[in-house]
Amino acid sequence: MLVVWVCVIRFQQIRDYGCHSCVNSLSLALGFLCALGTSMVGNFQQSNQLETHLTGAFLAFVIGIAYFYLQSYLTYKVKPRHGGWWIGPLRIILTVSATALMILMIVFVSINKKSIAAICEWILAMILFVLFGLFFIDFWHLEGHFFHIKKRRVVIPNEVQASTVTLSL
Repeated sequence: MLVVWVCVIRFQQIRDYGCHSCVNSLSLALGFLCALGTSMVGNFQQSNQLETHLTGAFLAFVIGIAYFYLQSYLTYKVKPRHGGWWIGPLRIILTVSATALMILMIVFVSINKKSIAAICEWILAMILFVLFGLFFIDFWHLEGHFFHIKKRRVVIPNEVQASTVTLSL
């Protein structure tokens, strides 16, 4: 759930900076799928539910890496950048490293070097954790976060009034 919340905050932050692109919306969807995959990997052991575990691993790793490629792109598209000049290149380097580790993991599994593949898998997981943790640079200036739900405007004869409900989370 923490990953979902971080993805929502990042989505709204980018939108609030004036980037109303479909890339931002796509990154939100990919972030949700990455969180779902992480939950699946953690809750379904490889020895008991191999198919479910592998589906979760695909969502966590492949979709997670795609999410961070989009976030790297959005880092350069959004102004202001709170991390200084180094946050963009660091995100790109870590994302490319995660891609290389995923490819190495697949290669080692295919040649039956499962111990080395497991090492690549764990390093990949740690890099994804670091990438999510790097959002603290983008969030450090936030004092709070409000999630707004706006009711759909419905025109009712004799009563034309829109209301907004604000939830403090």
